[in-house]
Order: sequence, then C-alpha cells, then structure tokens
Amino acid sequence: MSSVALPVLKPDDFASDQDIRWCPGCGDYSILAQMKKVLPTLGVPPEKTVFVSGIGCSSRFPYYVNTYGIHSIHGRAPAVATGLKVSRPELSVWVVTGDGDGLSIGGNHLIHAIRRNLDINIILFNNQIYGLTKGQYSPTSPLGKVTKSTPVGSVDNPIHPLSVALGCEATFVARSIDVHIKHLGMVLKRAAEHRGTSFVEVYQNCNVFNDGAFEWATDRETKADHIVELEHNKPLVFGKNRDKGIRLDGLQLQVVDLAAGARTDDLLFHDETAPEPTLAHLLARMRYPDFPTPIGIFRDVAQPMYDQLVNQQIEEARQKRGTGNLQALFESADTWTVTA
Repeated sequence: MSSVALPVLKPDDFASDQDIRWCPGCGDYSILAQMKKVLPTLGVPPEKTVFVSGIGCSSRFPYYVNTYGIHSIHGRAPAVATGLKVSRPELSVWVVTGDGDGLSIGGNHLIHAIRRNLDINIILFNNQIYGLTKGQYSPTSPLGKVTKSTPVGSVDNPIHPLSVALGCEATFVARSIDVHIKHLGMVLKRAAEHRGTSFVEVYQNCNVFNDGAFEWATDRETKADHIVELEHNKPLVFGKNRDKGIRLDGLQLQVVDLAAGARTDDLLFHDETAPEPTLAHLLARMRYPDFPTPIGIFRDVAQPMYDQLVNQQIEEARQKRGTGNLQALFESADTWTVTA
C-alpha cells in the first residue's frame, strides 16, 4: 500500500488575503512574520491549526494567518481555547493576547488555563500600554507611567507576566523580543513543540503610544549589556565583550565581572528542565536596570495535560456506561409538567 506524501508547506501557505491593519512600524508585524516562518516547520497543516484571540491590537492576529481562527471577547480567549482543545484535541491551538487583554479582564482565565496545563500555546504581546483604545496605562505599565488615563503618573504596581505564569506552575515559560527575529522564531518553535501549556511573553514596541519602551533591549549599542540569553546547561554570561556573568549567592543573584577575576565555573548554570521552579522565579525577577533581563526558555518540564486527562475520563465513562442518549438524559430524574 503506497503512502501519500504530504505537501511541503511554506510561509505563504499560512498567509491570509486580509489587509493587515496595524500601525506602520508596529512590532506585531515582526511577530506575525516569525510565526508564519515557524508554522510550516511543525508538520501541522493550516486546517488543523487554530488561533484564538480576545480584544486588542494583538487580537487581530487570527485574520492574518490562513488557518481557522476565533476572534473572541475581551480576555476570554483562554476559556474559548480550553473548550476547543478539550473537544478537538487533535488540533494545534494558539492563544494570542496582549498585556491588557490577558492580564486585566482576562487575568483569571489566563491563570486557570496555565494551571490546568492544556496542550495549547499562549503568546502574550507586552507593550506596556493599551494601544487599540489609544494609550491608557495597562497592567504591565511601570510605576509612575504618564498616560492619558494616568496624567500625573500611574500608582499601580505592574504585573510581571512570567512571575504570574511560574506561580501557576506553567510547564513552559519563555520570553523574547519582537525585533530579535532569530531568537523569537526559536522560542515560538520550542513553544509549539512543548506538550502542555506553553506561555511566551514577547516584548513588543508600540511606536505610537509607547515608543521605545524596550529600547534598552533593542538598541545595538546597549542591548548586549542589558539582556542575557538563557541557554540550557550553560552559564549566564552577557555583555558586549562577554565579560559579565550572574552568580548565585544563597538566594541572591549577583552580577560579577569576569574580567576582574570572577570564574565562569562559579556562575549560575541554567537548567530549564529543573522540576522545582525556584531558580526560574529568581530569573524572572531579574529586570532592567538593576540586572540584565533574561530572554529565552525559563522552564520546560513535562506534567499531565488537562485535555488529555478529561478525554481519558470521558472514554472510561463511555466504556463503563455506553455512549449515552442526550434526550434520555433530559427526560430522566427530576422532571415535571407545568399546566395552565
């Protein structure tokens, strides 16, 4: 019996015919471009792929990929994706959300999707502002941020997305930056390959309402000193001359100078597969300007998946009690007739 060769997919196979309606220069274009490069490498055809979004600039994403898509309601994309993945476990399901959509009204839905460890991919675009509604402060805006809704500065402590994800026992946690295209592509591919919930934060520039929010991480002259790329089983080394490192002293992280005598062997070696997420938590708390901000894979571990466990329970019930009859269920147990 001859096998049928699957067609070789290309980025254009995942490009829709819709006009892209993001502002010129928006970081979303880069994320979309890298996603379209990664999707053909996964071996999943467009008709088996679904993008689910909520509300916001990032949530226009399903229109711009030639797959199935659901543009849902504000903050509810994780809930919609949960129902979809449980009922159609063979599909590759992606949630695209933003810092406002996912961490404000959608915060509760997000944390429960993560803690359940559904086999879905959650990509959170973080530009530290509400872009679609024209420049109000968001849950990730830094303290003191002046916006249209905080004219004398925000007094809200910001949410740090990776800390939230790790606190929910996320099995895959990563961060990248919109213009670090090779790194972003690598992270998206690793997220797709993970079994369970993958949570990826992408620093994304809003060049209209919050331009330059991450310039320290993207400027050619400064980025090497302000970010550290996490690599599994390798020491945390950074700097334009690769002469700085991160050392662990008890439960305190320290920046050390390799040129001044600090030894590479004494540095913290990254282990993305560590079952206990304590070190991942510490890394997630490293932030500019006090520390270099880590990018890469913080955690990648295997745990039971919610959608798989639910479908196992359904199958076990079916084996014990048969397929069942919905009409018979409606007419069983406590029923009554209302007469005039």
